[in-house]
Amino acid sequence: MSDYYKPHRKPDWNYGGPNWKLSRSKIDLFLECQRCFYVDNKLGVARPPGFPFNLNSAVDKLLKKEFDAYRAEKTAHPLMKEYGIDAVPFQHPRMEEWRDSLRAGVSIRHKPTGMLVRGGVDDVWVYPNGELIVVDYKATSKDGEVSLDAEWQDGYKRQMETYQWLFRQNDFKVSDTGYFVYVNGKTDRAAFDAKLEFDVSIIPYKGNDDWVEPTLHDIKKCLDSAALPTPDPLCDYCNYRKAAAEVSSAAIKKPPEEQKPAVRKSKPLEAGGTVSLF
Repeated sequence: MSDYYKPHRKPDWNYGGPNWKLSRSKIDLFLECQRCFYVDNKLGVARPPGFPFNLNSAVDKLLKKEFDAYRAEKTAHPLMKEYGIDAVPFQHPRMEEWRDSLRAGVSIRHKPTGMLVRGGVDDVWVYPNGELIVVDYKATSKDGEVSLDAEWQDGYKRQMETYQWLFRQNDFKVSDTGYFVYVNGKTDRAAFDAKLEFDVSIIPYKGNDDWVEPTLHDIKKCLDSAALPTPDPLCDYCNYRKAAAEVSSAAIKKPPEEQKPAVRKSKPLEAGGTVSLF
C-alpha cells in the first residue's frame, strides 16, 4: 500500500461520526454510483484518488489573485467588461472561508436530514442590485473553442447549481446565471520558451437547483439503510471490483500446480481461504 492512498478512514470521519460532512463532490459521487458512495461514506473506504492537477491548481490560484486585485478596488475585471457583465467581484469577510473546501467552504445544516452540506467556491461576483453570481474557474488545453457541451461536463453544471443552492440557503439572493471562466492552453506556438499561454473566455450557464433538495433526501435514505446499494452498471470502479473478484476466485479454485506464481511476492492465502472483492 502506498503512502499516498490510505483506504480505511477513521470512523469519526464516516457517516454518523462527528467529523462527517457532505461535500459537493460527494453529492456528485452519489449521482454517479450509489454503491461507491455508500462504501466511501458509510463503510469508510474511498475510491483511490487521482493525483492532483498541479497546473490547474496554479491557474486557479493566479486567477484568484487577479480577480482579488479588482475586488480590492471594487471595480470590474476587463474580462467582465468585455463580455458585458455589469458586475464586480464580491467583497465579503468570509470570502476566503467560502473558497476553502477542505476546512470550511459555503455550508449549511440541512434541517430535514440533519446533514452538514458544504462546498468550496472559486469566486463570487455581484450585480449592482446585490444579486450574487457564482463563478467557477476551469482550465483545459484543446483545439477550437471551449464549451459546456460534453456529457462529462454535466458535473460542472451540477457543481455550480450546488453552490447556488448553498448560497440561497445562507439567505443570499443568487442569480440563476453563473459564469465559467475557462482558460484554454495554446498549443499552436512555435516553441515552449518556458511559458504557457492561454485564451480566456467567460461562458454563462443558467442553473436550476431543483434537484438538490430531493437528492439530499435520497442520500439520507441511502446512508441510513443497512443494505449495500446496487452497483451502477457504468461505474468503472464497480466493474473492476467485480471482474477482479471473478478471476481471483477462479484462480484460487485451481489446483496449486496449475496456479502460476505471482510476479510480485505477497502473503500466501491460508488453506481454504477465499477472496471477496465484490
